[in-house]
Amino acid sequence: MKDRVFVTGAGIISALGVGSEATLQSLFKGESGIGRVTHLPTEHNEFPVGEVAMSNDEMSRMLDVGYPENGLRTVLMGIIAAREAVESARLAPEDMKRAAFINGTTVGGMDKTERHFKNVLDSNTETEDSCELKFNDCGYSTELIADNVGRFNLITTASTACSSAANAIITGANLIKAGIVDIAVVGGSEALTRFHLNGFNTLMILDKDNCRPFDRNRKGINLGEGAAYIVLESEKSAKARGVEISGVLTGYANTCDAFHQTASSENGEGAYMAMRKAMDMARLSPRDIDYINAHGTGTPNNDETELAAMERIWDYDLPGFSSTKAFTGHTTSASGSIEAVICLLAMKYGFMPGNPGWENPIREGAVPVLDMTQTDNVENIINNSFGFGGNDSTLIFSKYHEGV
Repeated sequence: MKDRVFVTGAGIISALGVGSEATLQSLFKGESGIGRVTHLPTEHNEFPVGEVAMSNDEMSRMLDVGYPENGLRTVLMGIIAAREAVESARLAPEDMKRAAFINGTTVGGMDKTERHFKNVLDSNTETEDSCELKFNDCGYSTELIADNVGRFNLITTASTACSSAANAIITGANLIKAGIVDIAVVGGSEALTRFHLNGFNTLMILDKDNCRPFDRNRKGINLGEGAAYIVLESEKSAKARGVEISGVLTGYANTCDAFHQTASSENGEGAYMAMRKAMDMARLSPRDIDYINAHGTGTPNNDETELAAMERIWDYDLPGFSSTKAFTGHTTSASGSIEAVICLLAMKYGFMPGNPGWENPIREGAVPVLDMTQTDNVENIINNSFGFGGNDSTLIFSKYHEGV
């Protein structure tokens, strides 16, 4: 295939740790990063969350950045993950001139807005607090992350709720295939905010215990935060630079069933269409898929309908599947790229991540991978990310073989 899109770099930060190596070790040990609230200023301490175990000050010192980055958690995590991705792909300043930066986020600078909004609301005149509200814009976070990583040819933002980072990856791949850029740094960053926590609490889908994706007795999600980016590159560019190729983005699709503002249809139509179209692009049959990193939020609706969509394709003979949100929490807009990096690690090191907390099947045969399982047979991986409004995205990563 002449228009192959290669993955040549990756960076990640989440409740599992800072960087790809720390993430890998946490997965190997089966250590979930979900715990009690530490950094988010909230009275709702009854909900477990997947927080990054660093304060804003600690991340600022690590990055050597000041105002305004030091007050924007989405930006700080984004810079950490994007710098690792760029460094691992060995991108030089001249390479950035033909690269795009595409960032998926929904809350943007909401954490800063929450600190200033009441003062603005109570004031009749423009104040210093008013000026801080400009950082709420999702695009502002994207610009600040990009400014601290390199001089990109093109910068834009994807904001489609929980499929944002996956759609950023799809956008980057399309730009490369269209010949607009040779390289794209793509993914997402999302900080945990009170807006998040209170909003999902209002929807009554937060679990007061650790989440149990695909378990019959699941009660909801644990929110998380983090950032991850991968470097996509045209075949010509990657081979000319002589960099290591960690995978191939062989297929992808974005669909919208528009069934409901937040719920998905009973037969998982949007999820079904996304997976089928992605496999069609990759020229893969269902039997070619070795592992599915499911969206798997732990809510009654999502897990039932995603499972229904998978059963429509695999006729109840499912490949290995699991939800790594039991490790990281649901990182919302960043989940697609955080889980993409986990998929790339699984393919490189030959394993399928486990599904902590699971005890009882939703129905007979619907058993996820329970513990981290070593296997040499991880050639093609599906990564699902489903957003509100039925904005559903599927990515397929395949192992790269020299000379093929």
